[in-house]
Amino acid sequence: MWWLLAAVGLGIPLVLTAMPEFAMFAIGAGAAALTAAVGGGVVPQFLVFVAVSVALLVFVRPIAYRQLQKGPTVRTGIEALTGATAVVQEKVDGEGGRIKLNGEIWSARALNPGSVYEPGQQVDVVEIQGATALVV
Repeated sequence: MWWLLAAVGLGIPLVLTAMPEFAMFAIGAGAAALTAAVGGGVVPQFLVFVAVSVALLVFVRPIAYRQLQKGPTVRTGIEALTGATAVVQEKVDGEGGRIKLNGEIWSARALNPGSVYEPGQQVDVVEIQGATALVV
């Protein structure tokens, strides 16, 4: 019973601080409670608590911190426009033109100087250079 109280007690700071270490200690306390439930003595309970907690800290903690430090995988800004599909509004060639990209009118230029895209045609944005989209 004490191990379950310890697990709940360790869960409270986990929620308040979002530190995964508290979850690892709470899981260790839960494992010790299971050891007590199957009839293990105080020493095996403590050893199970320590072994499970340390194993989680050594093996799971680095993985958890890598996931937390990755950051968002959502592309924003100019990076989000690269690879998008646009519709030609005014003829686009190697000299310039206009496209409608994400509901906005952009200056555009054909990536290949010999290519010409007519109004209504769909093009793919390859790169953004300043306020000009390079399209294919």
